[in-house]
Amino acid sequence: MRSVNIGDLKNNLSRYLNEVRRGSEVVVKDRNKPIARIVPLAATGDGETELMELIAEGAVRPPKSTAAFPKSFWTERLPGTDVNVNGLVREDRDAR
Repeated sequence: MRSVNIGDLKNNLSRYLNEVRRGSEVVVKDRNKPIARIVPLAATGDGETELMELIAEGAVRPPKSTAAFPKSFWTERLPGTDVNVNGLVREDRDAR
């Protein structure tokens, strides 16, 4: 695991990201104090374990429902409205 200060990371970002692509972890420091860790996506898995850890820490709340939106949500048209938006825009422009 390699550690790097923010300035060096900004100046050599491509190099450090290439290291992460090869499987290394990079610890980011601000004034020599660790503040973040860059890890390869493959190392984090599907995110389920990380989510459970965050829930255990109290950083996030679990969803109230795991149900997805119903199919009708994506296929139904939006409710109509009797407001003439074009007319309102023209009125606003004419008033200026």
